[in-house]
Amino acid sequence: MSQHPTPPAPAPGRPRPCPRTTGGNLRLVRWRDGRRGLALLPLLTMLVTGCATVQPDHTLATTRQQLGAQQDALTLQRDDDQRAQAARSADTLLAQPLDADAAQRLALLQSPALQALLAEAWAADIAGAAAARPADLRLTWERMVHGGETELTRSLGLGLTDLLLWPARARAADWQGDARRLALAQQVLAHGQAVRQQWLRAVAARELLGYHEQVREAADASAELARRMQSVGNFNRLRRAREQAFQADAVARLAQAVQAEVAEREALVRLLGLDSEQALRLQLPERLPALPAQPRDAAEVTRIASTQRIDLALARRELDARLAEGSAGGGLASVVDIEASLIRSRSGDERARGTELELSLPVLDAGAAKRAKLDARQLIAFNRLAQAQREAASLLRERYAGYRSAFDLAQQARGTLLPLRQTIADEMLLNYNGMLVGVFELLAEARAQVGAVITTIEAQRDFWLADAALQAAIQGVPAAAPTPAGGAAAAAAEPAGH
Repeated sequence: MSQHPTPPAPAPGRPRPCPRTTGGNLRLVRWRDGRRGLALLPLLTMLVTGCATVQPDHTLATTRQQLGAQQDALTLQRDDDQRAQAARSADTLLAQPLDADAAQRLALLQSPALQALLAEAWAADIAGAAAARPADLRLTWERMVHGGETELTRSLGLGLTDLLLWPARARAADWQGDARRLALAQQVLAHGQAVRQQWLRAVAARELLGYHEQVREAADASAELARRMQSVGNFNRLRRAREQAFQADAVARLAQAVQAEVAEREALVRLLGLDSEQALRLQLPERLPALPAQPRDAAEVTRIASTQRIDLALARRELDARLAEGSAGGGLASVVDIEASLIRSRSGDERARGTELELSLPVLDAGAAKRAKLDARQLIAFNRLAQAQREAASLLRERYAGYRSAFDLAQQARGTLLPLRQTIADEMLLNYNGMLVGVFELLAEARAQVGAVITTIEAQRDFWLADAALQAAIQGVPAAAPTPAGGAAAAAAEPAGH
């Protein structure tokens, strides 16, 4: 049997040209002798990469700036001690009736949903910082057997192109990190606005429940009086049936009001993130806040919104990030790629060391597709910013119009409807004392007055919901637009007829 000749082992230090093709690019490799070569490469890499550790305070800094006086309540609770401290602060708030600002603070302290959001943002920041580092070193180990001799080769390589472009990529990563932190601030503020709106609905539902109880009491008294008067022959069946029908309607509406109050309160409990024991201790005010003396000025609202809208700042950051991405050497990286390696080899008693440079030359792909993709991303970000600016202006006009309309309706109900109903009630009482009207006319007017109070509460609630929606539009955060019905309590909030 013939034997193939064993190829001789390469002499130490002899260059080994190894042309290869990968993905349409021609890779040319050249060796150069030398003990020094790229010996400082690993040390340089460790110096420039550093440590990609991001602390939670850095992630939350932008959000805290937006929270103002409540920024100390926003922390990422990472251990039992921090959670216990937050629980103590929450207990202090729950020890007294909760106003709207305290409700938002309680959500910052207590909500597990917000804590999960903060943890996700921190994890995204850590991942973004890690992605901004240069590529890892590549260690290659090769074992070749030539006849009776064994050749061992070890190489330590690094992409030089990636290392040269690292500062630009780090700047792009900073832009992207700013965008992520702005998005977190937007989400936290949106949660706070949802808490404020739900607090308004819960307080209004509680106040409406009290007046529906008064309507039911008046209906019970009227029905009992009608029964007694019919029993002595002073009332016919038709008039008594009307009073009984009104009593049944009042009982049904009270049951609806009770359910609405429970539903609105529990919705608030969920947004606050309270447990069962804390939910039992939750106290709400008896009434909604009073109307402001004057509505907000449209020009002032527009001026504040132009400097505070997070959605516009987020769209600008997205555009800046895309521009930074394009200037981070994306064109160069798509055209040429250079890799450097330190080589040590041993064949028998012979040892060799040296360096290898690998250059990727574009043959079938000159990077046009990648550059076009970067251009497309920049164009997308540019047009999204333009659309966000136009939508912001339109939404602000819409929300302000709703705010002014709700203010006018609430002011009319409080300043005109209630005084008129009070005047009518006073005159009816005088007529009753003068025996000009009967007791049923007096009871009917009392029911109508309670209905006017309920209408006023609804108008006041709708104004404050419109105010919260306008504030959300000023901040540039998502918030549900108020409706005239105003939530789950609307079904139980209509005044009873008579």
